[in-house]
Amino acid sequence: MKVKELFPYIEKISDKEMKDKVEKTIEYAMKEWDEKEIKNIPFTLLTETDINLIDHINTVTELSYNTGKIMKERSFRINMDYLVAGALLHDIGKFLEYEKKGDKVVQSSFGKLVRHPVSGAALAKIFDLPNEIMHIIAAHSKEGDFVKRIPEAIIVHHCDFIHFENVKAL
Repeated sequence: MKVKELFPYIEKISDKEMKDKVEKTIEYAMKEWDEKEIKNIPFTLLTETDINLIDHINTVTELSYNTGKIMKERSFRINMDYLVAGALLHDIGKFLEYEKKGDKVVQSSFGKLVRHPVSGAALAKIFDLPNEIMHIIAAHSKEGDFVKRIPEAIIVHHCDFIHFENVKAL
């Protein structure tokens, strides 16, 4: 399955080189999953939900993009390419943190040792994405509570929790 079909907001990244690197990062992370499985990966193992990881990533990216546009219109310095790339990749490490066991998706042995913000940032490093994007990925979850988040990371962090908390409330 094509990355651009799964994640249409990738087209919002104006820097072609960055867009290509984000696409390669996603392809690499998803390589162990077949096309049918990709859309059945839950976005979290913490609560029962029918919302899959692809839908979650797209929702967080759309929320982040729209929030970034509003902030930018109000004179905040937001790098929209960093914001979109970071939002698209914020949970990319979950493709490594999870594995299929029978007909269930469970935490992998790797995932028990390395949480997705860390593995996701490492994937971004492998594909030579800017430090700011690695920061957004690494800081989007509770790990980010120990660093000063850049504006783009603040947006992705809150949009991620807006979606997670609303799903949990259902």
